[in-house]
Amino acid sequence: MPIATPRPLTQGQSDVSLDLVQPYSNFPLKVTGPTVWKAEDFRSKPDLWKKQWSAEQIRDLEQAYDRFKESGKPITSITKETFPLSNEIAEFLADIRSQIVDGQGFILIEGLPVESWEVEKSAALYLAIGTHFGNTLSQNGKGHVLGHVKDLGNDPTQIDRVRIYSTAARQFFHTDAADIVGLLCLHKAKEGGESDVVSAHNLWNVLQAERPDIAEILTQPIWYFDRKGEVSQGQNGWVQKAVFYFHDGKVLSNYDPYFVRSIGRHVEAGLIPGLSEKQKEAIEVFEQTAQRLSLHMVLKVGDIQFVADTHVFHARTAYTDYATPAPRRHLLRLWLATPESQGGWKRPFPDSAHDKRGGIQVNDQAETCPLDAE
Repeated sequence: MPIATPRPLTQGQSDVSLDLVQPYSNFPLKVTGPTVWKAEDFRSKPDLWKKQWSAEQIRDLEQAYDRFKESGKPITSITKETFPLSNEIAEFLADIRSQIVDGQGFILIEGLPVESWEVEKSAALYLAIGTHFGNTLSQNGKGHVLGHVKDLGNDPTQIDRVRIYSTAARQFFHTDAADIVGLLCLHKAKEGGESDVVSAHNLWNVLQAERPDIAEILTQPIWYFDRKGEVSQGQNGWVQKAVFYFHDGKVLSNYDPYFVRSIGRHVEAGLIPGLSEKQKEAIEVFEQTAQRLSLHMVLKVGDIQFVADTHVFHARTAYTDYATPAPRRHLLRLWLATPESQGGWKRPFPDSAHDKRGGIQVNDQAETCPLDAE
């Protein structure tokens, strides 16, 4: 059983601070800079977004794990201090982090030898790597700071109660409730389960040029996101937000169509308004445009993908697993907060200055690190 240790709680999702929401007229017509990229530029230059672990780095990681293992500490205790990595690795990760936080917003690091490691070793090293990007966040009502993207046989059509990562269904372009999301591939699917990423700022620019009416409605805080039952005492079953924000001189994004589409029971109860025809159109135009502009990639076993939820949308194709007894597709997931104190972007939410902003927190549920999906 996973061992929980007392740690600061994740802040959890909250409504946007309406007094900080800028009107569409204040948004830039066009975003410029390194956060704006086109898929065709990256397809021809994989060195811009693919990194590899060296043999020396792998050796250093394994030695760091051996020291941590000897300490007897549980993996829920992993921090930079309890699981120190070599200076060379720290510098390698710091360079990647800067590209995630203030650059193109995604990176693929290839080559962890997870096929020869037990799951606990892969999980511990992945958590240790993640601490160099931000603070771990609870990803669900069970307090999982180590998530497992794996098909548990759940029905993906039951979107008001099922999280799509626990199914084999397609995931449309979205962000998570974090600043950075990381995925480590332990096992691939037989078919599918491949990744797509798109620059939210390039997407914004294209919408501004082609469909400014859609861009405008996406900046309005009229979007209700379902909590899917992961609700603390005294909270509503939803949060109210926009999709795009202009805050502190930056365009930020936050969106997941599954959470937007699953609000029906709240609408039927007369608690919130349903989606307007214009909002439904915006959802379709958003997805079609993101698909058109996206970069496709395949995560091999041992690859880590890091994506900035502030300015990149990501998606996944549906997949089919190998027949039993072959292992099912299995990715370890991290949600990470990069707060203002660590150089993260300011956000128009009440928890912007907190070290563990975002995530999902139900009451006082402590952090847990299960080693398999549950």
